Amino acid sequence: MSADKTPLDKPGSVVFENIRKTFGAFTAIPDLSIAIEPGQLVTLLGPSGCGKTTTLRMLAGLEHPTAGRILIGGRDVTMLPANERDVSMVFQSYALFPHMSALDNVAYGLESSGMKKREARERAEEGMQLVGLGGLGQRLPAELSGGQQQRVAVARALVLEPQVLLLDEPLSNLDARLRRKVRTEIRDLQQRLGFTAVYVTHDQDEALAVSDRIIVMKDGRIAQEGAPRDLYEAPASSFVADFMGEANVIACNIVSIDDGKATVEVEGSRSLLPARSAVPGPAKLAVRPGAIRLEAGAASGGFRGMITSSAYLGNHVEYEVETSQGRLFVVDNSAVIPMPTSTEVAIHLADRGIALINDSQ
Repeated sequence: MSADKTPLDKPGSVVFENIRKTFGAFTAIPDLSIAIEPGQLVTLLGPSGCGKTTTLRMLAGLEHPTAGRILIGGRDVTMLPANERDVSMVFQSYALFPHMSALDNVAYGLESSGMKKREARERAEEGMQLVGLGGLGQRLPAELSGGQQQRVAVARALVLEPQVLLLDEPLSNLDARLRRKVRTEIRDLQQRLGFTAVYVTHDQDEALAVSDRIIVMKDGRIAQEGAPRDLYEAPASSFVADFMGEANVIACNIVSIDDGKATVEVEGSRSLLPARSAVPGPAKLAVRPGAIRLEAGAASGGFRGMITSSAYLGNHVEYEVETSQGRLFVVDNSAVIPMPTSTEVAIHLADRGIALINDSQ
């Protein structure tokens, strides 16, 4: 990279101001406002059709908003074409030219922009080194692993020295084990170089692993945004709770609130939780599968249930338990021998992994 212009030196901010996007009579994005600080990796997370890809395409200049403004690095780019926005995009398909070497793929965008071939190749070689592929530049894409191909695509985007790097489902073509490896590499690279990145995925684990901040989207709107831990441990709604990892939604009663803490009762079993905006009375809890402890027999405390299925998965046991609250999914990481089906159990809630939720969201 040139000494005076690197991704680390010039990460850009991203601002969406009251963005609206319609396709004919269909409104994909009703009213969206987002602010991303320079050097952050922010993930847009949500199910298919939630608007995350449309949002990314508007940022890239591949779609234009119906209303509102988009700013990159403080500059209004709302109606600028893609090639004038100072962003680079990594596609889920990698989009590598199969007949060109990895080095030529990385250099292609530089040469297309008018850079002399020698300088472009030098810059491309630096990019290959940057992503840990030094010495592999002469290989064709077919001679590289899926993870290496993905890194070539990242290098090709980074050598253009964008203010913002956009990643559209970048790991969707990799198997599960390789996804874990490459997402770690992308996160390490982003933190080392300090560039701004906007990352789109529907994979909750991926979002939790790579993000400074996650924006969960639903029907073109922000359902909740925040740090990964905040969204996982304090979901604002049933939708967010379930999308950030499986959650059991159960009814409870808030007995009292004192000094920001709520005393919550579920069939006689009490827990003390952050009150957030709760008020005394009927409410709901999001309970993670690992936040439930099962005790066989007529133990005191807790509420009652019966195991309807159990599955031993090596390092943990998964149960389905029928209760007056409905069927609960439970993950026991301490069990050595699974309890059999039809076992009556007492159900206890842990101190963590439980959150009061607002189902109006």
